[in-house]
Order: sequence, then C-alpha cells, then structure tokens
Amino acid sequence: MIVVLTDRRQASRPLVEVVEAAVEGGAAYVVLREKDLPPDERAALAAALRQVVGAGLIVAGPDPLGGDAVHLAAAGPYPPPDLALVGRSCHDAAELSRLTTEQYAMVSPVYPTPSKPGYGPPLHPDGLAKLVARSPVPVLALGGITPDNAAACVAAGAAGVAVMGAVMRADDPAAVVRDLRGATESVGALAERGGVGL
Repeated sequence: MIVVLTDRRQASRPLVEVVEAAVEGGAAYVVLREKDLPPDERAALAAALRQVVGAGLIVAGPDPLGGDAVHLAAAGPYPPPDLALVGRSCHDAAELSRLTTEQYAMVSPVYPTPSKPGYGPPLHPDGLAKLVARSPVPVLALGGITPDNAAACVAAGAAGVAVMGAVMRADDPAAVVRDLRGATESVGALAERGGVGL
C-alpha cells in the first residue's frame, strides 16, 4: 500500500496535478497536510483533492474538512474523533501504546529524510520491525522512503509505505508510485496482510 503526503512547496507542479498523477500511479490514499494555509483555502484544496482521490483523501488534523478520514499528530487530540478512518503519527513504543481506536499508525522516520533534515534519529528497518511488533494496528513506514528502500520496510512488517518528498519532487510522480508499488508488492508481504484494509 502506498500513501502519499502532500507538500505544495516541494511539488514539481501544481499540487492537484501531482496528486492526480500519484493516484494514477496507484497511490491508495493521500494525506492533505498544508496546515499553514488559511482555513478557507485549505478547505477548498481538500474539496479539489477529493475530486481526484475520492474517499482516499485523509486530512491531517482533527477536522476532516467535509470528509470522514483524518491523520492525527502523536500529541493529540485524545481520544481520537469518531470517523470512518483515523490514523496517527508515532515515533516510539510509548506513542504506539497510547493508540485506542485508530486504524493505523504512521511510524517515522525510518530513514534520513531531505524533507526534515536532522529529524530522527532514523529507525532503519531493524527499529521499524521492533515498533511494528509492538503496534496494535497496521503500520505505515514514513521518512526517506524511495523505490530503492521501500521493500525493506515491508519486509520489516510494515503494511505499506508513506511518501512525501520522493513523489512531490518527482518529474513523473506516477512512475515513482508505480516503482514503489512494484518494490513493496515484490516482497509478498502485502498479499499476506490482505486483511489489513485501511
């Protein structure tokens, strides 16, 4: 499973176009970040992206902006809102232990990431595997993910990978997502975890 996070500042072309290409390439979900936008502009962007992504649009923060899916920060809010799909960012076992009704955890950073230099320390696949084993919900690996290292994340037990910079900055976002899908599906773990269903 491939999840794409948005960052209009890194995008190689208008954000809606990048997201459309990512979905064409096989992205299952898209997380709308852009938290610095004024509320009305962010709501309008959510509506535009929902035309492209449909129910696969997840909004970062507790307000789903007209949808039914959110991705929450590790810091809160707790308890999570009662929506169709709720995920949370986690960075260690303590944060994973606070999960309640969330359906997935996005664990980071797995690798050093150009999007957040100095953020870490990186978990690498061994650290990711330890957190996957402690998680009560499926884990998505985030942070420095590329087609070259995505398979190692799935081999470590992740249900999929979440990618921002590698897709946002790409000249051909669809090709990057296809390569990510090919790399992760080649491990075979996605088929084995077929009941995960975010």
